[in-house]
Formats: sequence, structure tokens, C-alpha cells
Amino acid sequence: MFALGSIRAQGLRASVRMPANTLSSAAALSIRGKSSLVPVTMTSPADTIGYADKQLANFDKMSFLPIRESVVSREMTTRYMTDMVDHAETDVVIIGAGSAGLSCAYELTKHKDVKVTIIEQSVAPGGGCWVGGQLFSAMVVRKPGHTLFDELDVPYDDKGDYVVCKHAALFMGSVIRAALIAPNTKLFNAVAVEDLLVRQTDTGIRVRGVVTNWSLVTQNHDTQSCMDPQVIEAKVVITATGHDGPMGATCAKRLEAIGALPAGLPGMHAMDMSTAEDAVLHMTNEVVPGLIFAGMEVAEVRGCNRMGPTFGAMLMSGQKAASLAIKALERDHGYGTSAWNN
Repeated sequence: MFALGSIRAQGLRASVRMPANTLSSAAALSIRGKSSLVPVTMTSPADTIGYADKQLANFDKMSFLPIRESVVSREMTTRYMTDMVDHAETDVVIIGAGSAGLSCAYELTKHKDVKVTIIEQSVAPGGGCWVGGQLFSAMVVRKPGHTLFDELDVPYDDKGDYVVCKHAALFMGSVIRAALIAPNTKLFNAVAVEDLLVRQTDTGIRVRGVVTNWSLVTQNHDTQSCMDPQVIEAKVVITATGHDGPMGATCAKRLEAIGALPAGLPGMHAMDMSTAEDAVLHMTNEVVPGLIFAGMEVAEVRGCNRMGPTFGAMLMSGQKAASLAIKALERDHGYGTSAWNN
């Protein structure tokens, strides 16, 4: 039996095979550098067949503890409804749990006194970031976007100017866990944002929350009788719903419809990787008071080029949006001062 220890440096791979029982003496190879692929250390039983036999014996005699069906229903219902009540008023709403939205949510977990509510129209969070380009597995991230990989301890292959994660799902699973395990975040999946909650001011509109409904209801308004939504009030809304599509660019299209974009909605321009990621990151900003755009929805509202299957700007745009939200909370609501706790 052998384990593969790998060293990555400037895109060159040096591999050395060593017996599994020497892994402890080669621990240095498992220490993660800022630009290296970490060998994943797995514990392997000495007698693999014996281990499988023991596991099968355990499974065959296993019996789950008793439970009533009503208990399951009550646990799910009471927790969900309690969360809905608690998050009817929140500090930050993030629309869209794709790569930008979840990177944003993760960044906001560093501010433990900020309540974060994530709304995702799909059953599964992750958006289009479960795969790379054309449904391939690998994920390419141009530097310095890889710094989030380092924070989340996601292994990658360093290719010099960019890094490659062998499975996009590896990153997505890591950022989902990091964002949702925090006590100050809550994900409502299978929920759609149908509209913005706004207030008219002397200088225009101010966004102060979102209008929500079950996704299946939103998709069937034309086939059923009226099914009114609910609202979530928020001090800051971050929209990261991606480029135009059936449920993409939600807030960009809504702002145009209500006349809040005097220059109109330019839409996303054609692909140019070299300029697109810088543009999306630099143009991640508060477009109207209370509403910050992140990720590819920035390209729709600002007319940036698309970057295609390279994801660094998505990650950095999400993290930037989180910091912009913190500054908006400081500006408008006294975050960071004694007024916040009052």
C-alpha cells in the first residue's frame, strides 16, 4: 500500500511515493502553504477486508431508536417557523446562494453581531458553481481570488497566475459549511424574492427589504389564483442572483422597471476574461441606497463583460459586498458604536 505525497510549486508537480506507515514522518508534506496542493491525509485500516466485514456486521445488527412521525413534523415545522419569525426583521439579506452570495455570507460570519438572512430560489444552494465550464468538474480561479481557498482550507493545484481546484463542488461544499454553521446566518432555500421593499425619499428610492414567496408559487402565478407574498425587512440588501435568466438579475431588472436606473439597464456584454473580473470586482457597489450588487449581477447593471468559467471575481465580489454592507450599517445604523446594541 502506498500514499501519494504531492508538492506543488509554480505549477510544477513533484511527486514522491512512500509507504503508508511513513506518513507521520512526512507530516511536513501535509502542511499547507499559501500556494500549494494539500495532500489529504486519510486513515486507512491495516486490514481493509477485516474492517469491511466488521462494518457489515455492525450494519446488519443496527436498529434506529424509535420516533413518532408527528415528532419529525413538529421538529421541522417549529424550527422553520421560529426562523421565519426571527428573520422577519434582519440586518442583512443576501439574495442568491451562489458563489458570490455564499462568499459574502461567509465573510459576514466574521461579524457575529450582524444577523444574516440568505434567500435562495433553488432547493440546493450553490448556483452554477457546482461545476466549472461546460459542466466540467474542475474550477479555475485567477489569483488573488485563491485567498478564499486558503481561508477555507480548500486544496488546489497552483499553476502560477491561477489555481485549479479539482472539483468545483469541493469549494462549494466548503463555503456552504463555513457560511451556514455560523450562529448568525440562516438560509431559506426554495424561496424566491419577488420584489423589493422600498421607501421613496427626496433623492429617490431606498431599499429596506425584500418581498418573498415559495419558489413554486412564484413560478406558477400565471397558472393559479392570486397568492400573496410576505416581506423581510432588512437594513441592507445584497443581491447576487447572477446574470440574466429565468430568475437571474432579479434586482437589476426590477430597478429598471421602476425607473431607478436613469441610464437604463445595459446588460452583460460579451466575454473578455482579461477585463471582466477586474470590472465586476471594482464595480461591486451600492447601486441605490440600501442595495448592494455582487457577482455577475454587477455585469448586468453596469454593462461589464462576462468572464466565463473563471471564478475569482465571484468570490472576491462577494467578500467585498460584505464589507460594503458593514460600512452601510455603520453609516446608517451606528454599527460598531453603542447605538448598534440599542
